[in-house]
Amino acid sequence: MNREEVTDLIKDAGFGYLATTEGSQPRVRPMMPYLTEDGRELLVALLGRSRSIAQIKQNPKVEFCFVDRKMCYCRIVGKAKITGDAVKKAILWDNIPMLKQYFAGPQDQNFVLAEVTIESVEAMTPHQREPQAIRF
Repeated sequence: MNREEVTDLIKDAGFGYLATTEGSQPRVRPMMPYLTEDGRELLVALLGRSRSIAQIKQNPKVEFCFVDRKMCYCRIVGKAKITGDAVKKAILWDNIPMLKQYFAGPQDQNFVLAEVTIESVEAMTPHQREPQAIRF
């Protein structure tokens, strides 16, 4: 797979699984992130009461996994941070329509933004014998 195919996989999947840690225990949940246009970050909306916020603050190392219907997948390793960046919140709001079910808008006090800076990407199709590193 190449960068364009991985970008398509992320967009087509619609959601991925975000892994954080709590102590020594992995915690995984489905999320609908937005891959920025430059491909350097995933933007994620979190509810203000989300346990993910404390987990990210304790250990910013996270991983996202995306899988499509053909069982192609990619894993994204990165560092997350909680931020109040209004511009990025607006970008996320404009690109993930489902957020309207949870928040009144990007200025909603319960809308917490996590930025995941992508450090490495690995992808694999069912026809490959092992995953390959993808430059992002």
